[in-house]
Amino acid sequence: MPVEIERKFLLTDKPPVVAGVKMVQGYLCKDPDRTIRVRLERDEGGAEEGRAVLSVKGKPVGLTRPEYEYSIPIDEAQELMELCVGSLVEKTRYRHRVGRHIWEVDVFHGENEGLVVAEIELSDEAECFDKPDWVGAEVSSDSRYANSKLSTHPYSKW
Repeated sequence: MPVEIERKFLLTDKPPVVAGVKMVQGYLCKDPDRTIRVRLERDEGGAEEGRAVLSVKGKPVGLTRPEYEYSIPIDEAQELMELCVGSLVEKTRYRHRVGRHIWEVDVFHGENEGLVVAEIELSDEAECFDKPDWVGAEVSSDSRYANSKLSTHPYSKW
């Protein structure tokens, strides 16, 4: 079973500038035991068509939860966006290699403007990792920072 082990952090400073990927995502289901998300991704330059992904995530146990991801046609993803609960979440994602891990920095737009978080995916909850100096306080256990939560309780309304 594929799993996701993810930790989230706030930033203390701006990371180095790199090319980003614009993302728009919505949630078809988000109950405590599962979320179903549809996402459209496009490189910041927008030259390529982009891609669409359907994700099914199970109930978290600690920092770990089952996660299944499937590529889907872009036109179907756009249609599924119409069925989503809450607002769509808009962000630009920047990837930074630090040591042997990739840090993903999400800069949110729209109703979540002003929120910036860094995420790291691990292979084990106890795995050690290098924390860059631009990464600050951990918010992994604060549900307000979950993208699914941001779709109904945006950062601008905290």
